[in-house]
Amino acid sequence: MGAFLDERLPVGVRLGAKYSHEFTVDVVETAGGKEYRRLVHPYVRARFTLSYSAAKESLWAGVIGLYHRAYGTYAGFRVRAIDDYSTNGTTGAPTISDQPLSLVSSGVYQLRKEYGTGGTPLSIGLPARTIFKPITGSVLLSVRNTLTGDHAVTGFSVDYATGQVTYPANKTKSITAITQAASAVLTVGSAHGFNVGESVYISGVNGMTQINGRRGTITAVGATTITVGINSTGFSAYSSGGTTNTRPQTGEEARGGCEFDIPCRFNTALDVSTLSSDWREAPQIEIIELISP
Repeated sequence: MGAFLDERLPVGVRLGAKYSHEFTVDVVETAGGKEYRRLVHPYVRARFTLSYSAAKESLWAGVIGLYHRAYGTYAGFRVRAIDDYSTNGTTGAPTISDQPLSLVSSGVYQLRKEYGTGGTPLSIGLPARTIFKPITGSVLLSVRNTLTGDHAVTGFSVDYATGQVTYPANKTKSITAITQAASAVLTVGSAHGFNVGESVYISGVNGMTQINGRRGTITAVGATTITVGINSTGFSAYSSGGTTNTRPQTGEEARGGCEFDIPCRFNTALDVSTLSSDWREAPQIEIIELISP
């Protein structure tokens, strides 16, 4: 791992640039012609080939300046790919449910993007890109519950240098009553600390067992109660027990979306051609993605 300049390639990956996605695969062929292939890692890796023509001063202030600050192929920097900078498709506006996140530690998840959706994946799953460089202010998070869908998360934190997100600290309370209503009202005791817009996972309830395993977004709070977006009208009557939790629980999925830059480095020396007394060209600049910046 080397140094990283937290700045973006100043002239962007523009129209006319070439790019490719590659995978690291070891291929061994036997004398009999059989192939044995080994996937070294499951990550997409981008490679860009760029060419720039500009006034001498502009080229030096832009691409050549970054090349010098990066010590050539040594340090990384951000690249915004014209065809791939969002977790929603390729360039769509991010949503709370775009991509599954990978667990790093308790409450901490890694932003990522899967590729090749829309078909049947191999048993090892879809290839993915670890998103190390999300765009500030673009990150959205949710908790996906198989029974009640996606629930937005607020109050989270983002490490924009690593792409790791931390869900708010878990809030848990015991339940002592639940109403049968279009929006169930849970009695959870005083000083419960829940806020409108948060969501809670419900488990361990007796009597109204149909509510177990569901997550509901809080629509109102009282001194000792919270109202959640779960229709419990047709459920059995509550008898006892139950617990609420805000962080993702077993069987739920942390999901999120964002815009992102791709961490890259120069992969070749930067050659400059003289087109005229004041005009320069930097052809065939190869830039490659850093899998672990």
